[in-house]
Amino acid sequence: MLPVATHVLPEFAPWFDIAGLAVFAASGALAAAKRGQTMVTLAFFALITGVGGGTVRDLLIGAPVFWMQDSRYAAVCLLVAFVIWATPERWWKGAALDWFDAVGLAAYAVFGAAKALGYGVPPVPAVLMGVVTACVGGIIRDVLAGEPSILMRPELYVTAAALASTLYIGLVLIGAPVAVAATIAALAGFALRAAAIHFRLALPAYRGRR
Repeated sequence: MLPVATHVLPEFAPWFDIAGLAVFAASGALAAAKRGQTMVTLAFFALITGVGGGTVRDLLIGAPVFWMQDSRYAAVCLLVAFVIWATPERWWKGAALDWFDAVGLAAYAVFGAAKALGYGVPPVPAVLMGVVTACVGGIIRDVLAGEPSILMRPELYVTAAALASTLYIGLVLIGAPVAVAATIAALAGFALRAAAIHFRLALPAYRGRR
């Protein structure tokens, strides 16, 4: 296996990874909690949502699957599931989770793109690996919960992940410091997702059908 090239991963990259994982784990646990499921089901949803995108990324780029190498990741998912299971539903209502999810989306997209680039993946596939990292966990969560997938919604979600990963790769390739590139890219991805939440922005739907 090739080691991750440290010059394309900012020093605070692990925090990007943990932040994204915790938020997505929370969204998975909440999907089960809203259906009155058991603690075991909440834990399963939290784990599969939190690590789903990163697992697919690692398998595609030939990296060791991250959460099989470091027990902190699974522990974070299980802890998040327990916190949600042990707290009242009213704590998790409203749009707060959407905003946390926007942070996780941007962070995960940047980290996924950076890790792919560090494993020698060319720029365009590396961008796609950022999108996969940020979005696949949510897709799995929606499928398991019987909800419409984020891929089938017009809202700007995948687009925000694509913006963050594209901007990061582009800035790194033109020589920007990785910390600066990661910060700018994550902020841009978050800003687009935040605007979509606040203003209900969506991509135009296909209009070719009669």
